[in-house]
Amino acid sequence: MTEQEFRKRLELLRTEHRDLDAAITALTEAGSQDQLQIARLKKRKLRLKDQIALIEDTLLPDIIA
Repeated sequence: MTEQEFRKRLELLRTEHRDLDAAITALTEAGSQDQLQIARLKKRKLRLKDQIALIEDTLLPDIIA
């Protein structure tokens, strides 16, 4: 992948991460009793966070102290 493709993918992942956060918040505030669905959304959100971190590490050069 090129750097531009990585950046585009990163932006898509960040958008999905924000959307999941909003969905989790909405379900929680609405008093949803579907804890399984909330847990699945949280798990997906964590996977996205890991993917975001991986791409950010790829894009940012290591700084040698």
